Amino acid sequence: MNPITCIIVDDEPLAVKLMESFVQKTPQLQLEHSFTDSVEALAWLKEHPVNLAFMDIQMPDLNGMELSHMLPEGTKVIFTTAFKEYAFDSYEVSAIDFLLKPIRYNKFIAAVEKAQQWFKRTEMREERVEQRNERRETMFIRVDGELRQISFDSIIYVEGMKDYVRFHIEGERLPLTTHMTMKAVEDALPQDTFMRINRSYIVRLDKIRTVDRNLCVYIGDEIIRVTDAYREAFERYCSEH
Repeated sequence: MNPITCIIVDDEPLAVKLMESFVQKTPQLQLEHSFTDSVEALAWLKEHPVNLAFMDIQMPDLNGMELSHMLPEGTKVIFTTAFKEYAFDSYEVSAIDFLLKPIRYNKFIAAVEKAQQWFKRTEMREERVEQRNERRETMFIRVDGELRQISFDSIIYVEGMKDYVRFHIEGERLPLTTHMTMKAVEDALPQDTFMRINRSYIVRLDKIRTVDRNLCVYIGDEIIRVTDAYREAFERYCSEH
C-alpha cells in the first residue's frame, strides 16, 4: 500500500509543529501541507485532494466540523481537539478517530493504523468490484417474481424509489422495477461506464445526449439534474472525455 497522503489543519502553530513531528517519524504517512487557516486549507484541498486530514475542531472562520463536510470525496478525517465533548460529533461525520490534546505519539500511531485499515478495506472492496465488473457484461434482476437477465449495454439509466429501483432499458416500453438499493446497483454496474449523478439516478455515460449550462443531463426521455454531491466527479468526467 502506498503512503497515506495527509495535511494538518490547526490554528495553533505549536500544535501544527507537534503533529508535523509525529507525521515525519511515521513511514505510513506523507505530509503534503500544513495550515493554520482552515479557509486556506479548503481552497488548497480543492486543487490537491489528499487521503487524510488531521484537523483541529475549534478554529476561527471555519471550524473543523464545518470543514469536514466540505472535504473532497475520499478525504477522511482524524480530529484533534482539547475538548472531549466533541467526541460524539466526530463520529457523526464518520471521522476515523478523535485525538484529545495533549496528543501522545502512541495515541497518534493507533489512529494512523485505523486509517490504514480503512483505506486498505476500501482499496480491496474497489478491486473486488472492478474484477467483478470486468468479468460481467450482464446482471440478473427479479421482476414480477421472475429473474430477468439484462445487458449493461442496454441500460439507459436507473431511477431509485426508496427500496425499489427502475431500470430504463432500450427497447422496453416500460421500465423494469425490482427490489434493490441504489448502492447495490452502483456496486454492480461497471464504474467506467455508469455514474451516479444524484441521489436517485445512475446514468450510462455514453447515452447522454446533452448537458446544459445548469448541469442538467438529457438522457432517454428524462432531464436529470446533477446535484452538488456528485458535481465534481461528473465535471471531471466531462472535462476528460
